[in-house]
Amino acid sequence: MKKQIILSLLAAGTLAAGLQAKSLPAPRIQLAILLDTSGSMDGLIDQARSRIWRIVNELASARRNGQPARLQVALYEYGQSGIPAANGYLRRIVPLSEDLDRISEELFKLRTNGGEEYCGRVIQAAVHGLEWSAGGRDLKMIVIAGNEPFTQGPTDYRLSCREAISRGIVVNTIFCGDYREGVRTDWKAGADLADGQYLAIDADNAPPPVSAPQDTEIARLGGELNRTYIAFGREGGAGKTRQNEQDKNAAGVSEEIAVQRVAAKAAPQYDSSAWDLVDAERKGQVKLEELDEAALPAEMKGMSPQQRRDHVTAMQKKRLALQKKIAALHAERERYVREQQRNSVSGATLDEAILRALRAQAEAKGLRFAE
Repeated sequence: MKKQIILSLLAAGTLAAGLQAKSLPAPRIQLAILLDTSGSMDGLIDQARSRIWRIVNELASARRNGQPARLQVALYEYGQSGIPAANGYLRRIVPLSEDLDRISEELFKLRTNGGEEYCGRVIQAAVHGLEWSAGGRDLKMIVIAGNEPFTQGPTDYRLSCREAISRGIVVNTIFCGDYREGVRTDWKAGADLADGQYLAIDADNAPPPVSAPQDTEIARLGGELNRTYIAFGREGGAGKTRQNEQDKNAAGVSEEIAVQRVAAKAAPQYDSSAWDLVDAERKGQVKLEELDEAALPAEMKGMSPQQRRDHVTAMQKKRLALQKKIAALHAERERYVREQQRNSVSGATLDEAILRALRAQAEAKGLRFAE
């Protein structure tokens, strides 16, 4: 009898722990990317455009207590002479956002133009200008990349970095050039002050695209996945157009990047709920029966409440099935690529530098990644 009571208590405790984990808010990863867009940084911008989807795919496996992490990305540019000196030659392009298509869209709009690179000032702008989480277990990090001395400008980088870490925001620095030169020009010192990592990359030496046997099928499934999106409301047309344009932008870089984007769209971090009825209904942001007829796409106009429900549910089920297939194929692809590159030597790239810092700092917050 005592044994049965003990087992019952243990089972109840396990169930309670599981229910508590499910009721906890999803962990957040907040990433502010600060890019030098002065005249010599074309290679850096190209890497940012092409590698953003690999970063998303890596983060898609981050879990705490079984819950996938929410990803919010912000984007700043600095060192741009087309921006007034009164603004520090910098601007916030996108605030912390889960709209990854918008991040991609803005990256493809970036153009370089010589200017003054004020690292301390742009870090300060990101610390003060973004809605950072108050949660102590959420990962908050700034990644700043550039190639001029970290000391430039009227704002002391040491004050900015100390203020960042005092608010729980880690600062990682990526110097585009020789490692020792970055140390000499205080890029490492900035990272050290804010519990971050310092890395150096060759911004002009991106590795060639890698093909894999899974690519054709992933691309085909990506086309089917696109047909599950239901644009609605005021944002519907613009959102769907943005999605299609970023598909084209990715494909224009290489087949590998197009495949990485399809995989990212199958990940939980890809959120289209602002314009897509399937995601919006799943997240409880809309009530189908209460939607005005004018907000519905042409194929849903005239549907009864039950017909609306059946149509959206069918798309949800189809999307989930496709996402599972794409995720499985992408995992196979990653294993294949790792095997092919086992003995290859490639230079450090922007995505590798960001992911190296993210993994170490996310794990310190209790987030675990699939191998």
